[in-house]
Amino acid sequence: MNDMTNLEKYNQIFTEVFGVDESVLNDDFCKDTVSQWDSVHQLNLVSLAEEAFDIMLDPEDIMGFISYAAGKEILKNQDVDL
Repeated sequence: MNDMTNLEKYNQIFTEVFGVDESVLNDDFCKDTVSQWDSVHQLNLVSLAEEAFDIMLDPEDIMGFISYAAGKEILKNQDVDL
């Protein structure tokens, strides 16, 4: 049984995809500030988020998933409480 909070799951997705420590995750963590953020990483984030939260994101949300903050907003619109 997985007792992680949604925020912990969300953070784990980023630490897994980017290989970073959770401490660096904040609203400034985005495609403009993270050198390895590319389309492959973005799709990995999306697919892991969809899997973790049992949701399906539409193409607009997938394209808009360009930062830690934007991802939280997209999930909130999917009724995922972080």
